[in-house]
Amino acid sequence: MDYSFTTKTPFANFGVRMQDDMVVALHYVDDKLSIAPSNPIDKTIAKQIQAYSHNSAAPLNLPIRLEGTPFQQKVWRALQKIPVGKVLTYGALAERLSTSARAVGNACRRNPVLLVVPCHRVVAVSGIGGFAGQTGGKWVQMKRRLLAHEGIRYR
Repeated sequence: MDYSFTTKTPFANFGVRMQDDMVVALHYVDDKLSIAPSNPIDKTIAKQIQAYSHNSAAPLNLPIRLEGTPFQQKVWRALQKIPVGKVLTYGALAERLSTSARAVGNACRRNPVLLVVPCHRVVAVSGIGGFAGQTGGKWVQMKRRLLAHEGIRYR
């Protein structure tokens, strides 16, 4: 994927893809990738991501465009309503949306704008659950780090 710029945080290096001054993708990228923000909007977005990475109460009011199916967008809007420092289980969110936990998990897996659409705040009933389509390894460790940053400790 072609990124407009990257911004390195204590959690990860993030690649940001912009389209018409809107964030359309915010992903974890290789630490070696470095693309400087080139305009005032990009710089403002990078500053907000940096601010959140140092203080979870810092708002992420990024201009985003969510591209996905109507169902995915419904899940992503619901995820944005989960406050910092709180979690929901896949099942609880599914119940709110009259769907299945698996469908919620699949929509989370396809989240194009990490952090802003906080899929890390959705956990399994029996533990932390998966992250970015993975059930172990560096992605689940990242989910743990993000939750800990927001004051939530998970085993």
